[in-house]
Amino acid sequence: MRKVTKEKATRIIFHILVWAVIMCLPIYSARRFQMGSNFLVVFYTITAISALIFYTNYLFLVPVLFFQKKRYRYYIAVLALLFFFYFISDFANELISSYISKHDNSEQLIRPPGDERGPQPPRGQLRRPRFIIAVPNAHFIGYMSSSLFMVFLSLGLTVLERQSKIEKTQEEMEKAKLNAELALLKNQISPHFFFNTLNNIYSLSTINPEDSRTAILKLSKMMRYLLYDSEDGDTKLSNEIELMTNYIDLMKLRLEENYNLRVNFPDEYEDFRIPPLLFIPFIENAFKHGVSFREDSFIDIFMSTSDNTIKFRSFNSISGSPAKTGLESSGIGLNNVRKRLDLLFPGKHDLQLNKTERTFEVLLKIQVTS
Repeated sequence: MRKVTKEKATRIIFHILVWAVIMCLPIYSARRFQMGSNFLVVFYTITAISALIFYTNYLFLVPVLFFQKKRYRYYIAVLALLFFFYFISDFANELISSYISKHDNSEQLIRPPGDERGPQPPRGQLRRPRFIIAVPNAHFIGYMSSSLFMVFLSLGLTVLERQSKIEKTQEEMEKAKLNAELALLKNQISPHFFFNTLNNIYSLSTINPEDSRTAILKLSKMMRYLLYDSEDGDTKLSNEIELMTNYIDLMKLRLEENYNLRVNFPDEYEDFRIPPLLFIPFIENAFKHGVSFREDSFIDIFMSTSDNTIKFRSFNSISGSPAKTGLESSGIGLNNVRKRLDLLFPGKHDLQLNKTERTFEVLLKIQVTS
């Protein structure tokens, strides 16, 4: 609600400023070119009628008829609006002409000798100003030109504002979807991982109490990060690296010795702000499908940063049936990972997945803002 109120307030302020400029410009022009007060009376009358046409169409006709697919009713209503205000404009034109004729003594129609345009009116009789009466139908042509401009302007502005609202709604829906996928990712990591890790810590506590205390501390940090620290839209890269390190250390508790694990995270780096849990799906997938209890296996995890770019690589062996392994079978799914990256880094990331019969490689490059 606050956002909607703020948007409406911004729109109202914008309209006020535009009309304030329109109202002030003729005052400057009248003073500069010495056009007198008659010019201002005519201008402000025309402007008031144009504003009524604009806002009637902008606030009522377009939202109620045009956007509700009642196009024929809308066109009829616009025509009725234009003819209604035409008669008002014509009536106002006559009133202004009469007012100026009575109060303006500066323009007397005294024709010079030899003027053959007809009999001269009595001395002192005032003529109607030229900008009120010119050629036949001039008033109608001028009115229709300005009023049609106001109709199309209000229609175009309303359509643009509606399209902007639709895009913002889609953005909010995409963000909500991202948050739902993030929650799914948290739930995917949490239950089985915590259950297995607690069992491993329990077994470790009877053998090496010191290592079990360290493992409990790492698990506690992970739980805090998953439950609280990753609730915001983004987090620090250092927090993500700490999460990945703790995750890898805890995963090692339940692994056998017949695997080769190599992890290389940068020691010095710029602490970018990034979305949370961005790399965990790939690491989880590597441990899920890259470790075998019956044959030798390996996992290589690498990350580097330079020039506002994060490079991540995960390379692991594939154990079991190759047809049933890979990121496609993981809980988050390849399509969801790609979609999340597309929404978070449109045009600013490169994801490559290279799969062979016995290996699976993830290459991810992301451009971030510092």
